[in-house]
Amino acid sequence: MRLTPVEQKSLHDASVRWFGVPPPRVDDEARGGGIGLYIEAALPAQDTLERGAKMAAALYRALGECKIDNVVNTGWLDLPICRVARDRGMW
Repeated sequence: MRLTPVEQKSLHDASVRWFGVPPPRVDDEARGGGIGLYIEAALPAQDTLERGAKMAAALYRALGECKIDNVVNTGWLDLPICRVARDRGMW
């Protein structure tokens, strides 16, 4: 899915606002049915869930109805989905 500059800025700003870090740019040529975000932030699990939900709601308001998947790696667990997202830029 190719993102417009406005969509890219919305994703960047939401990630910085809710997690304090920008989402990494992986592959702008990738085509798919939605937006997948991989974020690394050292936060407690409960904070991660709450912030992820708030960020998703803000992005739905900013971008309209679209599929957005958030994978947040807090560093507490070494989950396979985090390894795949980090290493391949997709999951």
